[in-house]
Amino acid sequence: MITLLDYGAGNVRSVRNAIAKLGYTVQDVNSPADILNAERLIFPGVGSYGSVMERLRWDGYVEPLIERIKSDKPVLGICVALQALFEGSEESPGVAGLSILKGQVKRFPASSLSVPQIGWNGVNLHRESSLFSGYNDEKLYFVHSYCALLEDADKEWLLTTTNYGLEFVSGVQKGNVAAFQFHPEKSGAAGLNLLGNYLQSGNNESVVVSSPKVTGSQSETRVARRVVACLDVRANDNGDLVVTKGDQYDVRDKGEVRNLGKPVELAKRYYEEGADEITFLNITGFRDFPMQDQPMLEVLQKTSEQVFVPLTIGGGIREFTDSNGREYTSLDVASEYFRSGADKISIGSDACYTAEEYLRTGKKSGKSSIEQISMVYGSQAVVISVDPRRVYVKSPEETEHNCIETTVPGPDGEKYCWYQCTVRGGREGRDLDAVELASSCEALGAGEILLNCIDKDGTNSGFDFELINHVKSAVTIPVIASSGAGSAAHFVEVFLETGAEAALAAGIFHRKEVPIAEVKEALSQAGVEIR
Repeated sequence: MITLLDYGAGNVRSVRNAIAKLGYTVQDVNSPADILNAERLIFPGVGSYGSVMERLRWDGYVEPLIERIKSDKPVLGICVALQALFEGSEESPGVAGLSILKGQVKRFPASSLSVPQIGWNGVNLHRESSLFSGYNDEKLYFVHSYCALLEDADKEWLLTTTNYGLEFVSGVQKGNVAAFQFHPEKSGAAGLNLLGNYLQSGNNESVVVSSPKVTGSQSETRVARRVVACLDVRANDNGDLVVTKGDQYDVRDKGEVRNLGKPVELAKRYYEEGADEITFLNITGFRDFPMQDQPMLEVLQKTSEQVFVPLTIGGGIREFTDSNGREYTSLDVASEYFRSGADKISIGSDACYTAEEYLRTGKKSGKSSIEQISMVYGSQAVVISVDPRRVYVKSPEETEHNCIETTVPGPDGEKYCWYQCTVRGGREGRDLDAVELASSCEALGAGEILLNCIDKDGTNSGFDFELINHVKSAVTIPVIASSGAGSAAHFVEVFLETGAEAALAAGIFHRKEVPIAEVKEALSQAGVEIR
């Protein structure tokens, strides 16, 4: 029996599903005594440092958790749970941690690397450990803005380190207590193997390796570029949920909604084919349903039972009133999606309206979906989906928007353009450009940009490098390139020609025109770091 410390924050369903996948039964902590009495305890740290510690204190879990750790009873912590072992974090000044380890968790310093670190990276073992039995240097999934620095690490606890601009602590262990900065439940087969080792081992005591490099890394790990499979989901004319694909955002063919498959089945296929992440974009409103009947909740729940890489959900993440007259905030909606298996929330049209208000007032309201969700779940949980199209001008003086000189002239030979943001599935243009939107949303707390391009959508002509570099140069958060992929070579080109951390495709994967394995092979041959 495995006991899960589910304190009501974020995507704990994926941990629960991973445990079940490995053949174990899960029970929840319902009282402080359950923490002390558990045979094996898993502590998934989901959310911001402050919200995690606040909830633990509110539930009376802090003292029994400290007592359990000091008693050397089996504990496995994940992500923020590793950070919680320290005295505090720059993410939440003044909030005390568990203080098992001395020192403060720090934000990644400013560098050429994007923060948060979102993606697959390696680890260097500093001790032998039964937890890493069968581990073959595979990459594991990280998503965080704050880290424990190597120089602050207690050498009795240090298990693994990882490089991301600097060397940080990615795993600790002392006796039967261990914690990872990465997410084993989102790290595919490699992560499930590590989790399985914890669940089945009798004693996780680590043994110091006789090596002069025991306090230093053996090699520098490198974060991989991500290949993301995207599924546009909507109801067809019969009311069935299908995966569809647009052409310039038009999803109909001869009057019928294009049906390229069922969302759960396709997601499972992409996971098995090697996709690094899967994104669901809900392009049907579903506004009349009560929250518990929202169709995408079931899609996430069923997908997370079979898919053990990160899941993003977008569409409808805003406040609304359902058919029963009940009102929901955007945070309420996001919370339901997180609890159903989502790791990240993608915000589209609502982000445009929020950015416009922010630019108009110059102030953060604290009420927007971006601010509310990032405050509770961390910036890494908030993705901004940008849907721009080119507006050509003869000179930069013709517009007040951020403008570029383009190598793709306009219809009348124009050499300049700006990228106009759109809402309502590209049907309505706004007086807002892509750089203004991306930089404003970063300031409001977003942690990643999903950068689409209406001009490229459905063309199979390759990504818009000019747009990607234009936006990438204006933000410090990761950017996912989207729209236009038609071949494996296009993925190679976008990673060689831009700073995008990930690249996304839909139609070519759905129709099996370009297998994900072919994309990964092409990237590997070109020297692009992959999982």
